[in-house]
Amino acid sequence: MVDVILGLQWGDEGKGKIVDFFAPRYDLIARFQGGPNAGHTLYVNDKKIVLHQIPSGIFHEKTTNLIGNGVVLDPVTLKRECNSVAAFGVDYRKNLYISQRAHLILPTHRALDKASETSKGHEKIGSTLKGIGPAYMDKTGRNGLRVGDLLDKSFTTQYIKLRLKHQKLLDGLNFHEDISEWEEEFFEALEFMRSFKIVNGEYFINERISQGKKVLAEGAQGSMLDVDFGTFPFVTSSNTISAGVCSGLGVAPQLIRDVIGVSKAYCTRVGSGPFPTELEDETGEELRKTGSEFGATTGRPRRCGWIDLVALKFACMINGVTKIVMTKADVLDAFKELKVCTAYEVNGQKTTEVPFQMSRLPIVPVLESFEGWKSDITSLKNYNNLPARMKEYVDFINKFLGVKVAFISNGPGRDQLIENL
Repeated sequence: MVDVILGLQWGDEGKGKIVDFFAPRYDLIARFQGGPNAGHTLYVNDKKIVLHQIPSGIFHEKTTNLIGNGVVLDPVTLKRECNSVAAFGVDYRKNLYISQRAHLILPTHRALDKASETSKGHEKIGSTLKGIGPAYMDKTGRNGLRVGDLLDKSFTTQYIKLRLKHQKLLDGLNFHEDISEWEEEFFEALEFMRSFKIVNGEYFINERISQGKKVLAEGAQGSMLDVDFGTFPFVTSSNTISAGVCSGLGVAPQLIRDVIGVSKAYCTRVGSGPFPTELEDETGEELRKTGSEFGATTGRPRRCGWIDLVALKFACMINGVTKIVMTKADVLDAFKELKVCTAYEVNGQKTTEVPFQMSRLPIVPVLESFEGWKSDITSLKNYNNLPARMKEYVDFINKFLGVKVAFISNGPGRDQLIENL
């Protein structure tokens, strides 16, 4: 069977730590979508490391890690990331496998990303300029190069053909920057990648499932950035929800068991796009500073606001979430008053549904207030020892969502996770 861990908000929910916590319970950790714009922050021996493409089980010696076919892979980022992992004394080649069907991000994909975003002016979607969108466009346009192509003698010919096509698009976007250094790095990284265990991912994972191995599928970004169900067009280019596990790894739907959704105790968003509960005041700034809300990949300050239960219930529904992990609950320790969004007011009408097009509608959040617990929870180990007001806050969320908050993260450390089973 396959369990899934994914984000329920706009990404940055703290999934890396959660996957790292659960990893010892599984034989195989597999990334099923996304690219190097996703940064999963881990603390290993009290040292911080950010993983972008490598599954978060890499630090567990007995755990196999697979980069699935649904991922778009940047060889340069992968090489850099592997060097960072090696610095921790980890032999990444031993337990890291790459699906031959995963698509490659080319230097010209990065150039196209930058050129396209620049051309949008004030309508920018907030791309991280990693080339992810253009790589997925080539995938759906049936033009892309895949990891398995590296093993083919015609790879260079295929690359030149696609590069020429991209150059015409870049000329049309009036982009004339020199990317020769990017290409040099790219081809060096390709040589590095050729020494990896490149496998037929769908057979690889299904064989292990048939052997009774426990598999954990690891998502990137968050459900509200899903290309179909997120706040379109301010979304990523892949399916970030649990359905993406099937297409991103090649596993059948009936093999999915638990869907573990990760949500902060409040809400954040990086980049442009609708954010109904955003706080553009002192409270929002306090959340940002207390929670160190800056992008793991980009360093960009995150927009902050109260927890949005309308969007969260929507995310639980489309993912089939069976349990929730609430992260960064300790960030709320110092707040006298907390608020949660329980409905939207759109054109004078109250609704508990996420609208089709959020960016063109004047959405006013309907908020309920809670008294803060005003105490330090970072050293607590047992749910029963949590402040009464915090348990009231969690109980309200449980009832509203109809899904239980089964774990509460009360700090960045591996051991700072309280079970509420």
